[in-house]
Amino acid sequence: MATPHSRETVTANEAAAITRVPLKQVHRIVDAGLLGDRVRLKSGKRLIDANALVPLFVAYRTADLLTPEARRVLAGTAGEPARRQVRIDDLVVVDLVSVAAEVKKGLGALERAVAAVTVDAKIMGGAPCIRGTRIPAHDAAEMLANGDTPEKVLAAYPRLKREHLELARIYAEAYPRRGRPPGRASWRGAEPKASGAVKLSDLPAA
Repeated sequence: MATPHSRETVTANEAAAITRVPLKQVHRIVDAGLLGDRVRLKSGKRLIDANALVPLFVAYRTADLLTPEARRVLAGTAGEPARRQVRIDDLVVVDLVSVAAEVKKGLGALERAVAAVTVDAKIMGGAPCIRGTRIPAHDAAEMLANGDTPEKVLAAYPRLKREHLELARIYAEAYPRRGRPPGRASWRGAEPKASGAVKLSDLPAA
């Protein structure tokens, strides 16, 4: 069943955030060919047809119930726009309407998360921040991932509201932090704490 959406394709990270399928499982499902030709590579990234999100969800949830071949058939059938349910050997019945509703809910949550975050080179070196603040979304998400309670995160960042925390989590999952944030390193141009000269012969042997 096709799901209404504003995106033609999504990355593997976005797909994981939308469907709540673990990222490793998203890649395993793609590697197994369960999504057929609805995945392509662009600039080294996997792009998944947004209409394949329902089959992706179904393939993940039936991992312990069906053989790989049965899951491949099921995933292919689940992508048909007119389908409302899929029956496998009269033993497994998948309600595609409820699955599509879950995927649509996930898409909406991701869109809200994107809207709640802004990127400005003049703010925090261009790190994605919760809109209207200087609080990096990834920092709030990492506190939650490290076991801090929502109350502790809100105490650390009084400008945030509880709904910001879930949006930060979704954003960080869909767009993980990559390397050092843009901007000049803090040590560049700083005065050295100490300086001096040393003879090569005074250095310890390797």
